[in-house]
Amino acid sequence: MKLLKSPLIIVSITALLLAACGTPKELSIIPYPQFEKTSSKTVKLPSIITFTANLPKNDMDDLLAYLPSYPLPLKLKNNESNDTPFVSIKVAPDSSISEEGYNLTINKKGINIEAKSATGAFYALQTLAQLARNGKELPVTTIKDEPRFPYRGLHLDVSRHFFNKEYVMKQLDLIATYKINRLHWHLTDGAGWRLEIPGYPRLTEFAAWRKAANLQDWGKYDHHFCEKDEEGAYGGYYTEADVREVVEYARLRHITVIPEIEMPGHSSEVLAAYPQLSCTGEPYTSGEVCIGNEDTFKFFEDVLDEVIRIFPSHYIHIGGDEASRRHWKACPKCQQRMKDEGLKNESELQSYMISRIEKYINSKGRDIIGWDEILDGGLAPNATVMSWRGTEGGIAAARMGHYAIMTPESHCYLDHYQDDPETQPLAFGACVPIGQTYSYNPAPDTLGTEVCKYILGVQGNVWAEYIPTYEHGEYMIYPRIIALSEVGWTPLKNKHPESFKRRINNEIRHIKTKGYNPFTLSELVQTSQTVDYAKKRITLSLTSEKHPIDIRYTTDGSEPTSSSKLYKKPFIVKDSILLTARLFDKTTPLGKSLHLRTDYHKGIGKKITYAPQGGYYQHKEVYKGGGDTGLLDGLRGGKSYMDGRWQGFCPNDLDATIDLGKITAIHRVVANFMQIRTPQVFLPAKVEVWVSTDGKDFTLLGTDNCSEEEAKKDVIFRDFGWIGAPVQARYVRFHAIQGRKQFLFTDEIVIQ
Repeated sequence: MKLLKSPLIIVSITALLLAACGTPKELSIIPYPQFEKTSSKTVKLPSIITFTANLPKNDMDDLLAYLPSYPLPLKLKNNESNDTPFVSIKVAPDSSISEEGYNLTINKKGINIEAKSATGAFYALQTLAQLARNGKELPVTTIKDEPRFPYRGLHLDVSRHFFNKEYVMKQLDLIATYKINRLHWHLTDGAGWRLEIPGYPRLTEFAAWRKAANLQDWGKYDHHFCEKDEEGAYGGYYTEADVREVVEYARLRHITVIPEIEMPGHSSEVLAAYPQLSCTGEPYTSGEVCIGNEDTFKFFEDVLDEVIRIFPSHYIHIGGDEASRRHWKACPKCQQRMKDEGLKNESELQSYMISRIEKYINSKGRDIIGWDEILDGGLAPNATVMSWRGTEGGIAAARMGHYAIMTPESHCYLDHYQDDPETQPLAFGACVPIGQTYSYNPAPDTLGTEVCKYILGVQGNVWAEYIPTYEHGEYMIYPRIIALSEVGWTPLKNKHPESFKRRINNEIRHIKTKGYNPFTLSELVQTSQTVDYAKKRITLSLTSEKHPIDIRYTTDGSEPTSSSKLYKKPFIVKDSILLTARLFDKTTPLGKSLHLRTDYHKGIGKKITYAPQGGYYQHKEVYKGGGDTGLLDGLRGGKSYMDGRWQGFCPNDLDATIDLGKITAIHRVVANFMQIRTPQVFLPAKVEVWVSTDGKDFTLLGTDNCSEEEAKKDVIFRDFGWIGAPVQARYVRFHAIQGRKQFLFTDEIVIQ
């Protein structure tokens, strides 16, 4: 397996190239344009910025309705005035400019905007607003721009945590700045139904309310819903008027709102309100609707009729993910449906429902999107696939001639930790830092043009299990959705991590002044390594998400101060180095110190053999962590089990034997493990280290047990293994024993 490239490695390589070639001139724009030519000259901004536009009446009315929210004081030129307008907007439908593209020219005569559509002109205005942030002057520049992908989205889960319409519109204001053009509104899920539906009052009188705001606390109430007017009821829903207001607000910002109605799984809230739609006929027994029941289809058709009536989006998202088939196997109605329709298994039963719903939606002139599980059992004819479990589902759909939207968990899940989980509020899953998000390429050239043309774009997903407040929602969304905007818009040749680092630090400072609550980037030193196996050495590089910043370090175990050595170039490690490094804003220390031991150890490049029941997880590429050589390649993982360095084991133990090639004196055998409880990643219960000189008779050197205190922690990283007086060995057996039959992850077995 080819290791995933760490964004930190990419940042380091880019920094070296920039140092060699000189820093390119850059504009303070996100996402960065396709082409720009900028001089050192500037143009003074007038106090009143008048403009003219040849937009059709409807488009002009839309622009004038939006302008009160626009950061610059644009004023339509009075027809009776002889003054020359500062801004000229010209839209030509027969132009060779792309549908969302624009040309923007700024010179001493003023500003000219050319576009094919009102959308292109709108995006030119967003670029102009970013260039005019200082409120005094503009750079003299020529920009020719268009998006790389037509779909650039933000997904917002309002089931697990309800966000009112004002909050949703506040986010629309900001994402429009970065040319995000889709809001995927996750309106229904097992934690709450959020859309008023005529004829089904229990959905919003009951299934939209619970006794706990935080999903974790809801467990105290057995995940049961409550009546709207009960004391302590938490929740909410959107009326038709609310939806129309949000949809119109989005439309004026050239954002399409795509509603999602989950089916057939993630529907426990529906079944709590209308238990007759479940296989058991009882509430709180299943999250999957009964596909053998015709009333199920009547319900969803009625719901979709209302959705189609109030949402103009061509796409309707119908979910289709994570459905358990347990109840369908035992349900007489579902089994009869399978028999009547000639379906081989429950996967085909789910596909039957998706296809039938698709036909209904197609009959209304709309199309469906579904999560990549809709590929199971056969893909509905006109469906678009949203690929979240990785990239494989989207690529498979594209190869079949279906459109795909890429939103892999490894890069695009904005509810995941964005920094060292030990320093962050409780979140779900792995660590997805901004560098990893920025590094994503939804359509690599290796797929070929015939596949890439079906990849519509990219989306960032926000799930709200661990988002307790509105402010925390923004903390998770920003700045990673801004990074993703550049992934979706900017051509690869114009994506430069070091440039983006400078721009995103400025952008964060700006949006804070606008009343948003972004994560202000990591206050920890970031590391990356490259291994030279021929010269038997590791190159260790340090960097930071923050800019500008100093990195100061020591190698004697002491804590860095403002007078410690300033990091300037990578370290060459031929044996071991014990590094302590910290960020400094001038003389002020930030965050906590990095304590890192790096070893070119005796196991690097040696043969490893996994026991028959001790091998790594085979069903997800990113969990293979480098494959058969991954635990002895000298490369240490970061804080994410999805960074391509960590190797996963589930449900079996890690049980591997390393052949050092000859009898060798060793005194230290350790491997790093992590525990992140929200995605069910746990420390081993115990690690055993065994040695042998002949590969037959092994001696136990020692054990290392997980303490009760450690086992209770939400997040912890630590080395397990053995350290002692030198012993002679050729073979080393490392056995990490499962405690919970969940995932173990380790990144390297270090032998010294």
